[in-house]
Amino acid sequence: MSKKININKKIILVFTIACVLLSGLAATYSYAVGIMDKKEVPSDYQIGISYEDAIKSDRPMIALFYVDWCGYCMRFMPKYKTIEKIYKNKYNLVMINAENPKMKSVVEDAALTGYPTMYILDPKYDNKVHLTNGIYSDLKKLRVELDRYLRIRDLLDKSS
Repeated sequence: MSKKININKKIILVFTIACVLLSGLAATYSYAVGIMDKKEVPSDYQIGISYEDAIKSDRPMIALFYVDWCGYCMRFMPKYKTIEKIYKNKYNLVMINAENPKMKSVVEDAALTGYPTMYILDPKYDNKVHLTNGIYSDLKKLRVELDRYLRIRDLLDKSS
């Protein structure tokens, strides 16, 4: 009888060790996958189209000026991704790295005072609307402004 109890204890001990090892492997795997999927800088996000393509379009664009070292920019990126999902059929979304030498004239024209900075740029009407961080930090307020611009643009389209 005592031999049978010792065997049962050994089985339980081996089973417990196996469970602990497997759970540790699972935790390590999920951590590693999380790191691989994690975006480290705003440039890691691939949102929208290039500025060059957007400027050729009649559609207005939401231009986000950012730099990769900016923590506020990084925290804003999930919200910008949400904006893309909501407005991708109404606006061209563009990300502009303010430190990219190729974008120097666009950045200078924007007269940036901080990051992130967001504008509605409308090549069709040569219009530029600065969206302050007080607006784009609140998704509801931002949507009100983006929808307002689309209504005004629609009136301009109908009057031309």
